[in-house]
Amino acid sequence: MPPDSTATKARLLDAASAEFTRYGIAGARVDRIAEQAKANKRLIYVYFGNKDELFDIVLARSTAAISDLVPFTPEDLPDYAVRLFDALLVNQDVLRLNAWRQLERPLTAAERMADLAYKQAPLAAAQQAGALDAGLDPEDLLILVIGLAMAWFTHFGSAVAESVHDEAARVSRHREAIREAVRRLVGG
Repeated sequence: MPPDSTATKARLLDAASAEFTRYGIAGARVDRIAEQAKANKRLIYVYFGNKDELFDIVLARSTAAISDLVPFTPEDLPDYAVRLFDALLVNQDVLRLNAWRQLERPLTAAERMADLAYKQAPLAAAQQAGALDAGLDPEDLLILVIGLAMAWFTHFGSAVAESVHDEAARVSRHREAIREAVRRLVGG
């Protein structure tokens, strides 16, 4: 019976996540991933194909973790945006991984929207039911809501501005700003 590969795969995925987050796709090295995971480099190719496929798996895993943490609630978009912000605040690797993907392997507009398509139908249904203002196309509304949740990271990066002395109070104010901005956006 062959040895159980679950633990090795998990170590390789964790090491790959750290490597891709730090160096991107082009800068990541399978040798470093294998060394960090205390695994044979050949196993990366056996389990995951090649470096690009490994990156795709790492990104999908990271994105799925955020989706699991933050279920989509079209009936309460302000709360969804705040929960997304909170999840990203403590899981910023997903932002870095997505940034590397956009820098090194940009998606087409159609590919980007396919990633969000499963959220558009519930938004359209909520608009048709009168629960949300129907003035914006569901695709645009979704982009704006996610953009508001991510704006902090675009401006401050992975940390709060150094001039902000009370970080918790500042994050709390920003959280409420997100909630209010999305509430106004959806006509609530």
